[in-house]
Amino acid sequence: MLHICLIFVIFIIDLSYQTISINPNQNDDSRLTVLEIISKYGYPAEKHKVITEDGYYLTLHRIPSGRNNTISSDRSRPAVLLQHCILCSSAVFVLTGPQKALAFVLADKGYDVWMGNARGTKYSKGHKELSIRNPKYWEFSWHEMGVYDVAAEIDYILKVTSQKKLYYIGHSMGTTMMFALLSARPEYNQKVRLFVSLSPVAYMSHMKSTVFRILYGPLALILRTMGFQEFVPHNGLVSRLSRMICEIQATSSIICSNALFLISGYDSQQLDTAMLPTIFGHIPAGTSISSLVHYGQSMVTGDFRYYDHGPAGNMKHYKTKMCPQYNLSQIVAPSAFFYSSNDWLADLKDVKKLKEQIPNLVLSNKIPLPTFNHMDFLFAKDVVQLVYKEVLAILKKY
Repeated sequence: MLHICLIFVIFIIDLSYQTISINPNQNDDSRLTVLEIISKYGYPAEKHKVITEDGYYLTLHRIPSGRNNTISSDRSRPAVLLQHCILCSSAVFVLTGPQKALAFVLADKGYDVWMGNARGTKYSKGHKELSIRNPKYWEFSWHEMGVYDVAAEIDYILKVTSQKKLYYIGHSMGTTMMFALLSARPEYNQKVRLFVSLSPVAYMSHMKSTVFRILYGPLALILRTMGFQEFVPHNGLVSRLSRMICEIQATSSIICSNALFLISGYDSQQLDTAMLPTIFGHIPAGTSISSLVHYGQSMVTGDFRYYDHGPAGNMKHYKTKMCPQYNLSQIVAPSAFFYSSNDWLADLKDVKKLKEQIPNLVLSNKIPLPTFNHMDFLFAKDVVQLVYKEVLAILKKY
């Protein structure tokens, strides 16, 4: 419980306090599962179970067609895999509803939409041998999420759809996972038609978010030293607390919006405050402490490296005292970057450094709105016009 308390303390630092009054109108989507949200809006919804090479059970959510389409018998709809950010789940791709949420937009445009859930999140907990209460279960970072989780998801989707390649769209950690996979297991480049990065994250030395500098740095290390393995598990208490805070009418636009802004960058122009109870009903969705630590290592070193276990641990894992760097030159799949100048997690300098090392970068798109921030790629009022129209255009070319 300590780490749950700590994250909420961080979120409310320097926020204003006003008289509290409760808003009785609560957004139902904050309480629904991903499948329930998809079905609510009239789309077909499927759940698929996948097991990774190292024994982790994952859940894939699928929207096989749009609301007004029938599922093609010849399975001709091209498959696209969406992968979420840290502390998120597949929910982030459906929360803003039809005409705006990325998963629905893609489904209505003729794509077979699959949404991944990384190990350790609310929809992907379980192992064929390890209990989630076993500390060994949590010995993973976004490296394993990439080289095992994404790999297993890709192989499963291609098998089910009988397709040879798929599209991949990642946001934030979803991009980091794919950078890790395509670098460490380059054979997967041949299974990707196009890799779309929304807010690409690899290098992090210029990250501006103070909240995440604390989370990824000293707080994560302290929690791990104290024996914590899981960070902010998604459970009834956390969900109720998040929704309660955001449903306080007088302060919802202060506490909840500032919680997002302190992480991702300020952009009141694109934030729909009515969405806050729904967003915080699904975020945080849980992750491992090691995932935060791994990002913290990237901030300190300025490099994009495998997890640093220390000299002895590195010798055991990599046969060298220094953890190796990811070889980004191995990423030969066509890649498209979408980034912004007000993104506090994917800073322009870090994105520039990353772009210079991607061999087959077919599109580099800086969002024209100066205030556009990290979470706007998912929740902005005008995200379809500012981002998704260009995403759809580049998908058509590949």
